[in-house]
Amino acid sequence: MDRENLNLNGSSPAQVIYESEEELDLSRWLDVLQRRWQLIGAVTGCVVVAALVLYVITPKLYRASTTIQIQRNNSSIVSMDQMLDFESYWDAQSFYPTQYKLLESRGLAERVVRNLGLANDPAFSPPRAERSTEATDSTAADDARRLGGLAAGIQGGLSIQPVRNTRLVEIAYSAPDPELAARIANGVADAYIDWGIETRSDTFGRASSFLASQIEGLKQEIQEKETQFQAYSRRTDIVALDPNSNVVVQRLEALNRDYTAAVSLRIDKEAKYNEVLNAPRETVAETYSEGLVAQLRRDVFELEQDYANNLETYKPEWPAMQELKAKINNSRANLQSVIDAMVEEAKKSARTEYQTALRRERSLSEELTRQKSAAMQLNSASVEYNNLRVEVSTRRQLLDELVRKQSETGVANRLQESRNTNVVIVDRALVPGGAYRPSLRRNLTLGFVLGFMLGLGGVVLLELLDRKVRTASDIDRNLGLPMLGLIPDTSEGASRLSYSQIQPTSRRGQLERWRSKLDGFRLGHGKSEIPTPSIELIPHLNTRSTAAEAYRTVRAAVLLSTAGGISSVVVTSANPGEGKTSTSLNLAVVLAQLGEDVLLIDSDLRKPRLHDVLMVSGSKGLVDHLTAEVDPAEIFVRTQVPNLYLTPAGPIPPNPSELLSSSAMHDFMTLAKQRFRYVIFDSPPLLAVSDATILGTLADGAILCVGSGLLDRNDGATALEQLSMGGVRILGAVLNLFPSHSDSYGGYGYGYGYGPGPSDPEQKEKPKSARRTSRAAL
Repeated sequence: MDRENLNLNGSSPAQVIYESEEELDLSRWLDVLQRRWQLIGAVTGCVVVAALVLYVITPKLYRASTTIQIQRNNSSIVSMDQMLDFESYWDAQSFYPTQYKLLESRGLAERVVRNLGLANDPAFSPPRAERSTEATDSTAADDARRLGGLAAGIQGGLSIQPVRNTRLVEIAYSAPDPELAARIANGVADAYIDWGIETRSDTFGRASSFLASQIEGLKQEIQEKETQFQAYSRRTDIVALDPNSNVVVQRLEALNRDYTAAVSLRIDKEAKYNEVLNAPRETVAETYSEGLVAQLRRDVFELEQDYANNLETYKPEWPAMQELKAKINNSRANLQSVIDAMVEEAKKSARTEYQTALRRERSLSEELTRQKSAAMQLNSASVEYNNLRVEVSTRRQLLDELVRKQSETGVANRLQESRNTNVVIVDRALVPGGAYRPSLRRNLTLGFVLGFMLGLGGVVLLELLDRKVRTASDIDRNLGLPMLGLIPDTSEGASRLSYSQIQPTSRRGQLERWRSKLDGFRLGHGKSEIPTPSIELIPHLNTRSTAAEAYRTVRAAVLLSTAGGISSVVVTSANPGEGKTSTSLNLAVVLAQLGEDVLLIDSDLRKPRLHDVLMVSGSKGLVDHLTAEVDPAEIFVRTQVPNLYLTPAGPIPPNPSELLSSSAMHDFMTLAKQRFRYVIFDSPPLLAVSDATILGTLADGAILCVGSGLLDRNDGATALEQLSMGGVRILGAVLNLFPSHSDSYGGYGYGYGYGPGPSDPEQKEKPKSARRTSRAAL
């Protein structure tokens, strides 16, 4: 975006704000963290303290773990088919999650309670242990409910963790008693192994009985089907249905091949016959005459050539010529008769070949139809034959498979009786030597990380909710204006007064205050009594200060803002209290220090105060000249600053805007530019009145003053839009009241190495009370 032509490029300042907010500015967030690190530290500290308190009040838990290995199949009975079964990997994807759920199930937990006698264990269930000595009547439902409650207690402290990329599983249990934790962890592993053995043994027993009954039934069915198959084969005289040994099928295939060849031949002969009928006679004759027609054509051509040559010498009536003419006619007649004979012979031959092929095709078609009928009869009989043969074969295969399964099941059942299992305990749980939870290191780490993240989130939230312009990068990002300069806040802890709170001070009162302070210094009341200058006139009263150098930076930026230079500038702001008066005054001072005559015009006709700051009379001023009461020379008042002149506002008029937009103001502006090298306007705030826009059309450009932390982004956009709509050229922005403790702004390095000069040694020790006036002076 061309910032020097902000009011001409067609984009509103509001669009600049919303477009710039979409970009991530790392330097902005680094500056935000630098400004709000105390909040992050406070939140982090609070969360860490809370984590310490939680560590102290949390009861200690001990954790014991048992490691087991789970094989998908029992390694002792794995068959070769299972070893070559590539689907076993995909089956494992559901097998192992199932086992993990079984380890966490309530049924397994109830087994652990029964096996370890936890219902009467004081360490696991103290209330139940006390009542176990009392004789109480309980029903089966009460016992089941009590057992379920104890099992739920085990489930609450149980943790099943598969070891990644292995077949190992870690069974961990947490309890207030370390010995109880180890007992229950080992008890879960033992109960899981016993449960698996019992389940598989029962499954194998039921499977063996089922297979035996199925095998007997299949044997009877196979015997019945074989009897039916043999009887049907004898009744239909079907020996085999193999195409290689079946005569009917072989003959049908041969007829199909012959018929296909006959159809192709008939089509070819028919095409040749049609070609003879439709082709030119000469072409047909030449094709079938074996060169005779071509020879006769050449003879006729030679005679005609001789006749044409002799015409050049003899007349057609010459006897030799007439004899030659007769030979030509005879040769032509002979050629035509030969052509006719060849054409008739070709037609007869083609027709004969076509009729022969057609008769063969029809004969094969009739024979093929009869053979298809015979094949269909054979197929009808073979359907039932095949059905019976397939049923017998299928039942025999199923019988073989069931017999094999029955043998394997018997072997597996005998192995289960020896307590062979696919689960192996790798490491049994030992009594833990220390508490598992709470962990001081974990609590502190989580507290620090959580506190830091909460603090960081709070800072980001506050920054996103903060709509104020605070740094130079905010001006560049949200307002889209070039940065002319940054004016540090010379006060520390002084409150910022609003525009309406700044009350003008009489010239006599200021003179008396300065005179009393100077007299006190001469009487030896100490260096602390020397008057400390406010931000106003600081380039004149303290030329080596950081603020004075900042105003010189603004001067350089303004003078270099355009190629042809400028002679008149309007200084304004969006809201009161953002430093426009001090900026216009100090800019006029640093311009006067160049040795050029500078006119400072107090065009704030509603609340003028420059005459009080410069301690000149404000009885006559701009208003008097615009109302044709005084001559312009009378309102060019020389000030205490060399080369600086002031035009006071004069009496407060009832119609300031009308006066500033009058032709008299234009004439006065023309006269001021002729008399002075630079003309500076101190104008009212933009959002309060329209005077600054009116003055901006008379000047070469306008400077927008922005108070750090005072200007809302929307107000800034509105102010820029107002200037742009008025056709005012915006030179840039000056950031006032920037915190003096900040050593950078928005990523731009800022800082001066200047200290108090030899002419002002008293600035080395400046009390805070004496530095609290600069912010209020804005």
